[in-house]
Amino acid sequence: MNGTDPRKRATGRRVVLWRHGQTAWNLERRFQGTTDIELTEDGGAQARRAARLLASLKPDAIISSDLQRAAATAAELAGITGLDISYDAALRETYAGVWQGLTHEEIVAQYGEQYAAWKRGEPVRRGGGELESEVADRAAPVVLHHAEKLPENGTLVVVSHGGTIRTTIGRLLGLESHHWESLGGLSNCCWSVVGEGARGWRLLEHNAGTLPEPVLGDDD
Repeated sequence: MNGTDPRKRATGRRVVLWRHGQTAWNLERRFQGTTDIELTEDGGAQARRAARLLASLKPDAIISSDLQRAAATAAELAGITGLDISYDAALRETYAGVWQGLTHEEIVAQYGEQYAAWKRGEPVRRGGGELESEVADRAAPVVLHHAEKLPENGTLVVVSHGGTIRTTIGRLLGLESHHWESLGGLSNCCWSVVGEGARGWRLLEHNAGTLPEPVLGDDD
């Protein structure tokens, strides 16, 4: 086989994209964006529980958004595994300008047409902020850079934010940006898993709160 054989490109590497724990603004349904909000007590407990599960995957590396809700979540896993955390501002949540700090209801009431256009999959600078494609432009390369350094069958844990995780997954899977919303959101401290196969990255788990299970059957 020559060097272009697609089977030679499969390394079995996987990336776990883990959303931070609960914050007070999550409970109030306020758009956080790049606002630096800390975890609630329950959010910390969520992070500790999830970290115990994810540690059993024996991750090789942890990278995290530098916002404190993500950093505190990542710290729980680092404390168990002994791994260092690589922080990167490129993994922050979408900057959403004047939407940040507003509740869902306030956004719909004040920016209803903009919100509706975004939900339809149109490229919208929510609140005058970033396009989703721009979020993917900054976050996905960071994830790929660290994934490329993994050993064969290695695991990278990325601690980030719901919107950033969704756009990054969409980019890794090669989906057009207007389809990214179809991936759905992540609950606090849940995660999604993408794995590297012969034809590129594929989604293995989405919005999971338990350990990934192998796919047994014809589609494996």
